[in-house]
Amino acid sequence: MRGAGSTRGTRGETGLPASIEAAWGLRERPAKGPKPGLSLDRIVEAAVGVAATEGLAAVSMGRVAKELGVSTMSLYRYVAAKDELYILMQEAVMGLPPAPPDPGTGWREALAAWAWAQREVFHRNLWVLRIPVSGPPATPNSVAWWERGLAALEETGLSEGEKISMILLVSGFVRNEALLMADLGAAIEASGGSPEEVMRRYATTLKRLADPARYPAVARMLESEVMYEPDEPDFEFGFGLDRVLDGIEVLIRKRRG
Repeated sequence: MRGAGSTRGTRGETGLPASIEAAWGLRERPAKGPKPGLSLDRIVEAAVGVAATEGLAAVSMGRVAKELGVSTMSLYRYVAAKDELYILMQEAVMGLPPAPPDPGTGWREALAAWAWAQREVFHRNLWVLRIPVSGPPATPNSVAWWERGLAALEETGLSEGEKISMILLVSGFVRNEALLMADLGAAIEASGGSPEEVMRRYATTLKRLADPARYPAVARMLESEVMYEPDEPDFEFGFGLDRVLDGIEVLIRKRRG
């Protein structure tokens, strides 16, 4: 029988893993670890450090234990599995959302600010985008972000279900754009050229390969030389977000009659 201080593999009345309950303050964390000073916070901090310097794929219970100078088994008194650790790592770096907008701020401005703030967090911690989405928000900070997004839509006349759908739509766009830009950035860096050089080479190559008779739309795009025109760093995100918000605005107007 495990001792009262052990949290390995246990679930409380909430049905949540023990470390998630600890994040909410519903369960006392082990008072003593196998090594003085070991704690859930230190474990998460070490895991975040590994992810930031070596990527999410490098994070394992053994790698984190080595970073802390303890045995792998000692970590299981605080966190039951790597997937659970991922959730706590994400909780740590996401932090709380920005302060609520000033009274009278429109839903569009409030939701746009929420999206931009979320994107900023992702760009500071690109490894977070590699964590599989395993379910709805379950930790304090993630629920706080959810709350802020839903609150932006409070006066829109949308149903609660529609608000959730809109938040999923916007957050999905934010994640996808951040992930796409991260992958493109990594590919450009690996090529050794500047973004402008890489796009110019791509356009030149595509002109040679793509038969205009078979790909007329692509040919027209290449002839316009738009591929040679550098965008502002945030242009694609701002443009795409505005189009997403345009769609939400159409639904809000429809609901308001």
